[in-house]
Amino acid sequence: MRLSLTFAVGLAVTLAVAFGVAKYLSTPLRQQLQELCGNAERAAFWTSFANVMLVLTTVVFAMLVDPVAGACDPPLVDVVSRTKWGLIGLASSVLMLGWILGRFIPRVPALPAAIPAGQKTRGEI
Repeated sequence: MRLSLTFAVGLAVTLAVAFGVAKYLSTPLRQQLQELCGNAERAAFWTSFANVMLVLTTVVFAMLVDPVAGACDPPLVDVVSRTKWGLIGLASSVLMLGWILGRFIPRVPALPAAIPAGQKTRGEI
């Protein structure tokens, strides 16, 4: 019974954090995707897809922890271990999402600084 309870509590904590992060990132992600995708419908789909992947990756990492391995540990240690691996999965999926989006954001070269009136440029000297 204790193993089931610590498994459930660890998974619940991990899910709560994952849903919180997905909700926090949802609006800025939707805005960024709307600019990249060109319309709201595509942005809504890819935002939903990213949110589902954030949560699922987190849960999969949290479920990778073997509950029997820590059978002698106190329950809090089991919950923290499961949550730790869930957070590692969450961080991995957020970093991957950022890397993928970063590849599609167009790079615009910075405009040259304005030259004060009356000052000559190198080519005019």
